[in-house]
Amino acid sequence: MTDTTLVISGLTIERGGREVVHGVDVVARPGEITALLGPNGAGKSSLVLALAGTLPVKGGTVTLDGLELSGRKPTAVRAAGLATVPEGHRVLKDMTVLDNLRVSSFLLPARERDAAIARVHGLFEELAPLGERLAGSLSGGQQQMLAIGQALVVQPKYLVIDEMSLGLAPIIVRRLVPALRRIAEAGVGVILIEQFTQLALDLATDAYAMAQGRIVVHAPAAELRDAPERLEQAYRLA
Repeated sequence: MTDTTLVISGLTIERGGREVVHGVDVVARPGEITALLGPNGAGKSSLVLALAGTLPVKGGTVTLDGLELSGRKPTAVRAAGLATVPEGHRVLKDMTVLDNLRVSSFLLPARERDAAIARVHGLFEELAPLGERLAGSLSGGQQQMLAIGQALVVQPKYLVIDEMSLGLAPIIVRRLVPALRRIAEAGVGVILIEQFTQLALDLATDAYAMAQGRIVVHAPAAELRDAPERLEQAYRLA
């Protein structure tokens, strides 16, 4: 593993005084999409919040570039190269599309911000002419593009996307898929938490599945795509 590998080791998380994630190990690599699957209540969203620095970690480590990220504030996590997109395509709805991107770019030196926003417009071309529109007036798909753009504008080494397709029509999700591939091709490592298992496995190189707060399957995505019964069996046994 190289220094740029994102290594989650033995991560344990509590919420409301109850342990919800138990010693999870996940490795993600630059330029690859890693799928994280599992039923509702498996602990996936808690893991995302912990990676973002918004939920305390009880035990374990998150390491990127040799730097320990767990316990750091969200801005420090982003500055270190890990950006997250929470579920629900969250944007600043009372601000314009362009201002959403500008606010997210403040971690960058001033001279780099315009170019970073231009790269987001290059990835999601339909956002560019909507710059003066209020973000809350966008469609669900456009808001998800903007939410991903907000995370990308800081030029992360890793991008964690929680439930990319949640609440979106399949035709809208298909518009996001090429962008996700381009993000990975540019060298960004992606962890994709996704309700549509087939979509995630089609995109990913490596795949993990969680159930009841634990990793129950780890395998190449192609193997799980060809043998979906392995996931079903693992969920039943967890």
